Amino acid sequence: MRLLPFALIDSWLSPAPRAGKADWIGQWTFAHRGLHDDREPENSLAAARGAIERGFGIECDIQRSADDWPMVFHDWDTKRLLGVVGETEAFTASELRAMRYPGTDESPATLPDLLSFVAGKVPLMIEIKSKRGYDVDWTCKLVRDCLESYHGLHAVMSFDPRVSHWFARHSPATVRGLVVTEEGTKGFSGNLRRHASLWHARPDFLAYDIRDLPSRFAASQRARGLPVATWTVRSPELLERARLNADAPVAEGAGIEGLL
Repeated sequence: MRLLPFALIDSWLSPAPRAGKADWIGQWTFAHRGLHDDREPENSLAAARGAIERGFGIECDIQRSADDWPMVFHDWDTKRLLGVVGETEAFTASELRAMRYPGTDESPATLPDLLSFVAGKVPLMIEIKSKRGYDVDWTCKLVRDCLESYHGLHAVMSFDPRVSHWFARHSPATVRGLVVTEEGTKGFSGNLRRHASLWHARPDFLAYDIRDLPSRFAASQRARGLPVATWTVRSPELLERARLNADAPVAEGAGIEGLL
């Protein structure tokens, strides 16, 4: 039996989102971890405030606390951001919120804190962190529970295709994305792995590594109706690359300064 072309299998196993579901992604520039600098820490409410004031969407990260709160926090440990040695998931939400980002009055926020603060003013692109051996399904449920009563524009995404797959099954109305990088996986085997991740994830959009654009894989998914966001845009040159090859830049530093 002849093998079906990838494009046909993609459409069968991972259909494009219905018209209008994820189109709004392409109407925004997203501030990577909020609009942060030395005074406004990444993923903080201050960084969210900066993005809102300047009309940017907010990309943020989610870790899970010891008492099962989704925390707006990037790292698996607290050393880099909080100066405290320990695994992020070893601390309760109250313990994390009692800590301060060095040199500021800001502390890590829960996802409900962020949702209440943003209140639909700008869209949210929420990356759920995952790794091998991690119960990411439980984090997905916790995030879904927080989002059920939230009416602002929002999307979830992850490098882990299990995240988008979980939302496709348990919260199909939620806009869901697959984060993709081609680093070290350029050949046929890498292309096959990307398609396999796509088929399992069934995403509504892709969030693509800017270093890999232009990409035949990204272009083919974009052509059949999946918006493509791209990260992390850190220079005017990369911003131009994003404009040519994607729908929405996820930017920081010099990549967003020209838009302020």
